[in-house]
Amino acid sequence: MNNILKNSIRFVLFLLIQIIILNEIPPVHQFVTPYLYFIFILWLPFGTSRIVTTILGFAIGYCLDMFTNTPGLHAAAATLIGYLRPTILNILLAQEASEELSKEPSIGTMGWGPFAFYIFSLTFIHHFYLVLLEWLQFGNFSYFIGKVFFTSLMSILLILLVELLLNRRKLKR
Repeated sequence: MNNILKNSIRFVLFLLIQIIILNEIPPVHQFVTPYLYFIFILWLPFGTSRIVTTILGFAIGYCLDMFTNTPGLHAAAATLIGYLRPTILNILLAQEASEELSKEPSIGTMGWGPFAFYIFSLTFIHHFYLVLLEWLQFGNFSYFIGKVFFTSLMSILLILLVELLLNRRKLKR
């Protein structure tokens, strides 16, 4: 399937899953808010440029903000991880990765260790920034730390579950 078509479908699918399903789940606890929409940014092909990932991060975050009435929170956090994604991938990937620019980050293409670091770091950055912007309005430090930790944990579990269920294995590096 064409990369543009596949990523367009993912954009809409993950946005709808976030809006229709995950945002409607009653809170398990005050700290746990499941976010999965930004997996769209994590799954973009290796060769996607910084400017494209930044723009796509803004687009998916802005669309979510429009549906959830959270002006700019998700757009800012998704734009940040879109901007930082190429840097994290450059740290994790060897120079021979330039031959495989059409492949996507997954357990199969990166291996467990690098993929885990990739999703942990970008998920934590996303949630830290998102909750920081939210926290600036309310001002409870223990709430801030708890929400960053537990929301990151929930999102990482969702990402791993989706990754394993969809079995996106490709040739291992």
